[in-house]
Amino acid sequence: MVPGTLARFCPVNADGEHIAPDMLATAVVMGLIPGGDLGGVTPEHARRNLVVNAGVGGEKTPALAVVEDLAIDSPDGPIPATRYRAEVTTTGLIVFFHGGGFVLGSPATHDGYCRRLAIDTGADVLSVDYRLAPEHPFPAAVDDALVAWHFAVSKAAEWGVPADRLVVAGDSAGGNLAAVVSQQVRGEDVTPRLQVLLYPITDHNREGGSREEFATGYLLTKARIDWFDENYIPADADRTDPRLSPLLATDLSGLPPAHVVVAGFDPLRDEGIAYADALVAAGVSVSLERDGGLIHGFANMTGYSPSARQAVSRIHETIAAALS
Repeated sequence: MVPGTLARFCPVNADGEHIAPDMLATAVVMGLIPGGDLGGVTPEHARRNLVVNAGVGGEKTPALAVVEDLAIDSPDGPIPATRYRAEVTTTGLIVFFHGGGFVLGSPATHDGYCRRLAIDTGADVLSVDYRLAPEHPFPAAVDDALVAWHFAVSKAAEWGVPADRLVVAGDSAGGNLAAVVSQQVRGEDVTPRLQVLLYPITDHNREGGSREEFATGYLLTKARIDWFDENYIPADADRTDPRLSPLLATDLSGLPPAHVVVAGFDPLRDEGIAYADALVAAGVSVSLERDGGLIHGFANMTGYSPSARQAVSRIHETIAAALS
């Protein structure tokens, strides 16, 4: 609990968690500045807004040993990606999918975060620039994510990474893709050592609960989620398809260990918790990290938020331990 008089100014959610003061300030400010709510007149305008805002919130890090842009061959054309390595040697390889509702985002918007991820874990990070909607609706992002995973598997030895030291990770929409990849590659020779799901969307049919409680006022809103879905999901798509809603898969057994992270003031909180619970029920090893005072998107706020930096450090400690 936030001590003293400051608590009076910090909202409390239904679970009794106080929002962190720096997160409350972020939510208020982002609601006031143009495009701060992840929106724009058009998807392209919203993408430009996110690039600007990510540049403000991203952390400035020391120089890395390797930062290289790559092109991953795919049947639908090259998939751009960026590989990061902090030191000469590496502890593993993390395939990372950025958030942005499947409509926004790129390796550029998550550059600061991926650099910090590489530094903290000692691993290579492959940040994937999958195709975005509405130009490329579902299942284009899923198809690209699977191609990128198999590319990473094929390059691991060349990059000095043992085949059992690959992790898949993502935030928000990227967390959805990380979960879907983990399901889709089940039974293959190489599967993720760990799936790291940061405030993931896991159920495109979800209503009520945290989606209702945090429908406005905390960066990601119900209106913005609906807009993302309208752009990403074709009208005739089955929203129960586990490639859209991994929580609704009929069989979750045999999946990689998972570290699921949820924020206390996030409309996606409940479905992240529900996915962690479903994995546990299926016999999967799961750690659930509940960052009760944070809002959606905090991994991109480490440049100015001590609360975000602390949470990100905890997440990266978990990944580093899994790769040790």
